[in-house]
Amino acid sequence: MRVLVTGGAGFVGANCALGLATRHPDWEVTALDNLRRRGAELNLERLRAGGVRFAHGDVRQLEDLLGVEELDALVECSAEPSALAGIDGDPDYVIRTNLFGAYHCLELARRRSAFLLFLSTSRVYPVPALRGLALAESQTRLELERQQPYAGASEDGIAESFPLAGPRTIYGSTKLAAEMLIEEYRAAYGLRAVVDRCGVIAGPWQMGKVDQGVFTYWMLAHHFKRPLAYIGFGGHGKQVRDLLHVEDLIELIDRQLGDPRRWDGETVNVGGGRGCSLSLREATALCAEITGNRVELSGAVQTRPGDVPLYISDCSRLAALTDWRPQRGPREILADVHRWIHEHETAVQHAL
Repeated sequence: MRVLVTGGAGFVGANCALGLATRHPDWEVTALDNLRRRGAELNLERLRAGGVRFAHGDVRQLEDLLGVEELDALVECSAEPSALAGIDGDPDYVIRTNLFGAYHCLELARRRSAFLLFLSTSRVYPVPALRGLALAESQTRLELERQQPYAGASEDGIAESFPLAGPRTIYGSTKLAAEMLIEEYRAAYGLRAVVDRCGVIAGPWQMGKVDQGVFTYWMLAHHFKRPLAYIGFGGHGKQVRDLLHVEDLIELIDRQLGDPRRWDGETVNVGGGRGCSLSLREATALCAEITGNRVELSGAVQTRPGDVPLYISDCSRLAALTDWRPQRGPREILADVHRWIHEHETAVQHAL
């Protein structure tokens, strides 16, 4: 099989390309990336050593993609992944990368009759509705109440049937618009495609930041003894996200690529679910336990635009389609991240 991974030098893209090449030595796997994001250069040697071909290109330029003449599957991992992208400044890059880039990937898949696997995001769900969930507060976290004001919300999390009306950040809007384009391409051209709406992904080789990759960011701060802040929702650190190890995601992607007919037309939540979720306060305790380090903590009461108090993926729909399940819990994920930081400390510190 000939596979193109866009955003292929990024965190998810590089791990995906390497994971597929390792599992299938007979596949031709190409990673395409514009190398804009700091730290992407660290993955180039990994890709080369893993037998993945690298193509320097930009999804914003259709011509860069059309240079791929033979293709069976396209895994669209490219994105400006920050939920704050465009809010404090020019939205041009996030829109051109996430929406125009998705359109260009659709065109390549259409012209090559390739199967498209699109990595979307839980950020497609609107902020006002997520802020309106019925929540209970425990000593360390917020919890979903049994009775919720919206369809698609339950104790298990947020399902695909959750209402989509309302604002969701520019980032989330570009991803939802791309999902809509995919559906139109399926109807108009017979394109085969699957959409994975991912929650927080974590693991080695993620250059975590406060607005993207928060749990890796938390571990980096503990390892390097940098101060942290609980931002928003009272500044108590009780906001909750589910998390998924990148290797668990790659296992699912591999299964989806292996059976396009089964997955064509599906849009599914992909995350750790309720059983693999953490509040920031709980992440602090785990990171301190794993590293042996405690860091200075402060609280900022004001909530950032687009932030939500809780998001947990309800993956019931995915579970009905496959026996795939996440294999790693929060402690194992954070410990794996810490091992990676410890083994590559100089390179990681330089890239931050």
